[in-house]
Amino acid sequence: MTNQQNRTASYALTILVPVYNEEDNMQALSERLAAYLPRAKLSSCVLFINDGSSDRSGERIRAACAEHDDFFFIELSCNTGLSSALKAGMDHVCSPYLAYIDADLQTAPEELDLLIPHLEEYELVTGVRANRKDTGFKKIQSRIANGFRRMVIKDGARDTGCPLKVMHTDMARSLPFFKGMHRFFPALVQLEGGRVKQVNVSHFPRVAGLSKFNLWNRLLSPFMDCLVVRWMQKRHISYKVSADNFRHE
Repeated sequence: MTNQQNRTASYALTILVPVYNEEDNMQALSERLAAYLPRAKLSSCVLFINDGSSDRSGERIRAACAEHDDFFFIELSCNTGLSSALKAGMDHVCSPYLAYIDADLQTAPEELDLLIPHLEEYELVTGVRANRKDTGFKKIQSRIANGFRRMVIKDGARDTGCPLKVMHTDMARSLPFFKGMHRFFPALVQLEGGRVKQVNVSHFPRVAGLSKFNLWNRLLSPFMDCLVVRWMQKRHISYKVSADNFRHE
């Protein structure tokens, strides 16, 4: 598909929204996004990625896209996980910038405007949940995982799990992808020579639907992934061309 055929090319920013079994959140999510778009700091559209939902999420996504001209969707043939869904979205975006927000509305679409002004200077601008509204057990798990990650890969990121981010699309497409990589955006952007900015954002309790995370994918699996990223940091190839003879003067 060429840029001319891809309608996201008409916008400066595409907001990626991975969706997996979030039918109870779709109405409120669609209303919030539709209210935000006309006053966003950049001309923006929404791309829902239906990650093989087994409930009525897909039906509600299609209904929302039929109602709003700035809403688009892709459907994956089966559930692939958050990192794969994000990669699918990034592969289908033709706007110069992209954003990411979860479908659970624990972060506010309107607060993308806190991140967008930093895009001229930084390749990734990521939210930090300043006052998390999760359970104490979840907070403890995240604190342990974040501490271990900072110790091993030294990315300086305070909250890689915050689902509110904006990025340069070309940088996003250059990142190595693997299951669980969504937790390591700052480290991977830094690995590619990009700059990262962290901005405090609001956080809200989940009011509908169920969390897709548990002890394994919030704590144990990220520990192993940290070692993978550390290996990548040690083995990363980087070069700059100083001269060539094939360019037209």
